Amino acid sequence: MLFKEDEAARAEAMAVRNNAAWYRWTHDLVEVTGPDADRFVDYLYVNNIAKAPVGKSKYTTMLNEEGKIIDDTIVMHMGEQLFWISTLYAPQFLKWAATHCEGFDVECRDITAEWDMVAIQGPQSLDLVNAVLDEPVDDLKRFSIVDRCVGEAPVKVHRAGFTGELGFEFYIPAEHTAAVEEALKAEGEKREMPELQILEVYVRSVPVEKGFALRQDMYGLTPFECDLGWSVCMDKEFVGKAALEKAIEEGPKKKLVGLRFERPSTEDISQTEIVYRKGVPCGIVRTAIYGYTVDDNIGFAVIEAKKAIPGERVTVGMNDSPAVICDKVFV
Repeated sequence: MLFKEDEAARAEAMAVRNNAAWYRWTHDLVEVTGPDADRFVDYLYVNNIAKAPVGKSKYTTMLNEEGKIIDDTIVMHMGEQLFWISTLYAPQFLKWAATHCEGFDVECRDITAEWDMVAIQGPQSLDLVNAVLDEPVDDLKRFSIVDRCVGEAPVKVHRAGFTGELGFEFYIPAEHTAAVEEALKAEGEKREMPELQILEVYVRSVPVEKGFALRQDMYGLTPFECDLGWSVCMDKEFVGKAALEKAIEEGPKKKLVGLRFERPSTEDISQTEIVYRKGVPCGIVRTAIYGYTVDDNIGFAVIEAKKAIPGERVTVGMNDSPAVICDKVFV
């Protein structure tokens, strides 16, 4: 867990919020090809992936037959009959796809070893991106992908990110990664845009402040229990649809909420710590981290829906750390 006094972590977080920074965080990458690639990804995911044109991506979740989230991903339409799945769990995806591919003419292949991903994030990130590319990307829309070069290195530029700021991702053939990183480092030093070194800053602290959850935060919930109902297209077929329809009729049983801890503390509040309301267990913590923009310990918890009341005070863990239930977006 990060702490208030960690000045190195604070400097990295503030670089993302106030200027820009970059970091290498390669996700697992699965390539889906074949005549039925569009129908297949549309069937696996709740969002309307088939309507995304080539050069566009969509955020979505994948459900099991009980209508519960088992992964959240970015699906990128890279070409005709060609999609990329950006996930942290490629082996699990491949097993899941293999059990649901009957009737689809598709091939799924793990291409993680062939590509690296570097993220450039922050309100001034476009300056750094344009400084290293052969052509600017000023007009690139969010969740769009274009081909560019960094020197002799081909890159796919994806306008997206996990920080809540203006951001871009470079997908780089592995043999060109070192050259691209050197270019970013050189240009970044000129602009005081550092390479981030602390994983908890760019994977947890900065994203949590803006309400960005990981798969482990939402695992086992329905999309509607974690405010992702907007991403569900109920006008098509997908794995788990029947169970999700029933869950919608019954109403949410749980809710993914924000927690703002009230007592300055150096205790490490971990995942699965019990949340208590008036001394009675009502949920569990999914993540807890220090947010340098808000200067507070913050996090996410899964709480019984009827008790997930904004402003309600709860306690967490054996030390009864006081916290307030709030919206997941802290900044």
